[in-house]
Amino acid sequence: MFSKSKINEPGPGAATADKPATPAAPPPASEFKASAPKPKPPASVLSSDLHITGNLKTTGDIQVEGSVDGDIRAHLLTIGETATIKGEVTADDVVINGRIVGRVRGLKVRLTSTARVEGDIIHKTIAIESGAHFEGSVQRQDDPLNPSSSRPSQAPAASAVAPKPAPAS
Repeated sequence: MFSKSKINEPGPGAATADKPATPAAPPPASEFKASAPKPKPPASVLSSDLHITGNLKTTGDIQVEGSVDGDIRAHLLTIGETATIKGEVTADDVVINGRIVGRVRGLKVRLTSTARVEGDIIHKTIAIESGAHFEGSVQRQDDPLNPSSSRPSQAPAASAVAPKPAPAS
């Protein structure tokens, strides 16, 4: 019923007969090794009974359920409902379900209905659900992850300060 065809089998002249001539040959297998992309590791979870004093920095994802006294830097940062952060939070994506006392910097910042934030939020995009508590200022920036990038209108200008008049005697 089925038979093997000689058309698809490589032979002594099959490579040149089937394929058009190419100016550059692909690199030998010893020079280039293709590998499948590494799977993304799961988020690191800091449990609700964990209290950390110090800064956290990762290029991965963190889910905080406990409390942190210090700054956090991550790719995706999820603050759980039971979490309390006292420090600056910086991440590409920040999802806040718990409490933060300090500045929040993120490309995308989301305050859920259970969020409690006391501090400034610097963002590229922001979403605040109904019921979220927020005390502070909100500032949009194209690059909120860079602390030195602030709007020129926010910087104090020396020429705008009027000199004090000399006291009259």
